[in-house]
Amino acid sequence: MSFLKSIVATTVEIVTVIYLITAIIYLFRIVRGPTIFDRILAVDALNYNLTVFMALLALYLEIPMIALGMIVVSLWLYALDIYVSKYIEFKEIGE
Repeated sequence: MSFLKSIVATTVEIVTVIYLITAIIYLFRIVRGPTIFDRILAVDALNYNLTVFMALLALYLEIPMIALGMIVVSLWLYALDIYVSKYIEFKEIGE
């Protein structure tokens, strides 16, 4: 079991650096995106990366309750996409 823990720990350490770099790139695209579609895509990618990172963190810390947070983040992202697409198509937000 200790071998598996060391593999997970090493993976989380390496992936953390990669996710931080990609998060900075996505934040830059969110702020400086030439179109609203680029910004939406960057927010989607950032949130999906956050969800995967939370899964790795749950494995590393051995806390399965983090999965509930992953579900909330994914549902929030889905709602954001629905609202933005509705606004772009109909120019209204609401019911």
